[in-house]
Amino acid sequence: MAGAVTLLLGVLVASVCAEDMRQVPLKSVTALSAVGTVNSALLDRCNGETFTGIDVFGTKILDVVASPVQNYSTTYMDQTYAGLNFCNVTVTYTHPGRDDEVHVFATLPLTGWNGRFQGRGGGGFITGVDAAVLAPVTAQGFAAASTDGGHALYDQSAESWALNSPGNINWNLLEDYAYKSLGDMTLIGQQLTTQFFSKSPKYSYWTGCSTGGRQGLVFAQRYPDLYDGILALAPAINLEGFVVAEYYPQHVMNRMGHYPLPCELNAIADAAIKACDSIDGVEDGVISLPSICKFDPETLVGKEFDCDGEKGKFSKEGAVVAKAFWQGPASPADPEKWYWYGVNRGTPFNGMAGTTCANASASSCSGSPFVVSEEYLRLFQQKDPAFVTTNMTDDEYFSMFHRSAQEYGSMLSTSDPDLSLFKAHGGKMITWHGLADELIPVNGSSKYYQQVMDLDKDVADYYRYFEAPGVYHCFGGPGPRPEEDETLAALMAWVENGTVPETLAARSQTGDGAVRELCLYPQTLVYVGGEPEKSESWGCR
Repeated sequence: MAGAVTLLLGVLVASVCAEDMRQVPLKSVTALSAVGTVNSALLDRCNGETFTGIDVFGTKILDVVASPVQNYSTTYMDQTYAGLNFCNVTVTYTHPGRDDEVHVFATLPLTGWNGRFQGRGGGGFITGVDAAVLAPVTAQGFAAASTDGGHALYDQSAESWALNSPGNINWNLLEDYAYKSLGDMTLIGQQLTTQFFSKSPKYSYWTGCSTGGRQGLVFAQRYPDLYDGILALAPAINLEGFVVAEYYPQHVMNRMGHYPLPCELNAIADAAIKACDSIDGVEDGVISLPSICKFDPETLVGKEFDCDGEKGKFSKEGAVVAKAFWQGPASPADPEKWYWYGVNRGTPFNGMAGTTCANASASSCSGSPFVVSEEYLRLFQQKDPAFVTTNMTDDEYFSMFHRSAQEYGSMLSTSDPDLSLFKAHGGKMITWHGLADELIPVNGSSKYYQQVMDLDKDVADYYRYFEAPGVYHCFGGPGPRPEEDETLAALMAWVENGTVPETLAARSQTGDGAVRELCLYPQTLVYVGGEPEKSESWGCR
C-alpha cells in the first residue's frame, strides 16, 4: 500500500564546512562531505578499542565493534550515493536486570565531518535504522546514529517481542520501543562522535516521520536537552488512541460482512476529489481545504464506476465504509460518542480500509488491515496471539479505546503539551503533516499543536507546524511535499542562524513543477490568482 509499507523518511541535507558553519548559507551547499580523500588518522581510529568508556546511566555496554567502510555505494529515496567513506560502529548493551539486548548503529564520516550529530527514527513497530540508511546521512557530513530498540531490525511485526507469554506484556521491550532506547542511543551516539573526532558535536538534530515523528516528540517532552533541532514529521501522536481508530474501517466491514472492491473505494476517493477540488479555485487533483469538503458518498450509490474495464455499481456498503473512514470511530449504540478523528476526503483508502480480492467480485474480497493496528489490538489489547480481530463485537472494539489509554497512555502518547523545558533549552522543532495522510489522521497533529498554543501563546518562537495539501503519509500523493534537504536546512538555519521559517517550501511529487510555500498553522494555503504551478499564485489566510 502506498506510503504504508515504508514508514521511514530519508532526510538528506547539504553539507556545511565544520570550520566556518555560520558563514555558509545552508540552503546553497550541495557537496557530499563523506566523498573525498579519507582522513588517515580517522581511519586508524576506526576500531573498537577507540570507543572505550561509553557511559550511560542504567546501561551496561556489552560490545563495541567498529570497522571502516570505503567507497560505499547505495541508493536511497531514489537517489544514488557513491564513493562514501565512514566508520561503521555497532554498540551492544543491556539494561541490567531487564533481560534485553539493544544495538546502537552509528556511521561516522572519515572525511568532511560537518561538526553535527543526527539521530534517526523508525516507522511502525520498527524503532530505527542501520548503516544502510544512515550512510546517505553521513554522506552529507553528519555523524549519525539510530537503534533497533532491542527488537529485530526492520521487522514490522511485533509478534516476536510484544508478549512474554499469552496475557503478559513484555514491558521492558515495550518501554525500550516507546522511549528508553531513544535516550540511550542519543547519548551513546554523541559519545561515539566525541571520542572519534576528539571534539563534541556543535549541534545535534533529530529526523523522523511517523514513528520517527513520535520519537521526535519524545525528545522534546522527555529528553528536552538532547537535541538542538527536531524534525517530527507526520508524528504518531496519541499512538494509544489513533492506532485503535486505524482499525475502525476494517471493523465496520467485518460487522457488515462486506468488503468493497479496491477500485470501488478508489472511485469514491476520486469522486470526492472531483467534488471538492475546485473549492480553492484551482482544479489540480488536490483538495487544499478538506475541512470544508462535505461530499456525501451516498450520492454515488447505484451509479456506475469503471474497474479497469469492468463496470460496477457503487454499493451502500461502500458508502458506509467511506463514511467510517472519513468520520472516524463512533459507537452505533451512541453515535454522539466519538472516539478519534477520521481522515480527510480524497485520502487513499488502502491505508486503513484496504481490501484484497481474488477476482472482480466483491464477494471474493476480504479485509487487509494495516499490520500495526491489527497487531496492536491482538497483542497489546487482548494480549493473545490467537485472538481473531475479525470476530470482534462492537462492545469489544470500542472498549479498547479506554483500556488502551489506561494501560499505555503514559508510555506511548507523546501528547504532553508542556514544552517549556525544550523551549528553555533553546531547542527548535518543525512538524509538517500531509492533509491526505492515509494512516495517521492529520487532525491529531493540529489538535496537539493547538494544545501547545493554548499553553504557550509564543509557541511559534520554538515550534512550528505546517499542513501539506494532497500529501500522503510521509511521502506520496498529488500535492507538493516539503523536500528533505530543504526542510532540514530550514531547521538548521533556524537553530544556528536564527532564521525563522515563516513558510515551508514544498515541491511537486508528480513532475508537474508545482511549488508551494506551506503556511504556518492555523493559516491555510489558498489560491490567489495566476499560474497554479507557481508559489506566488498561493497565499496564506
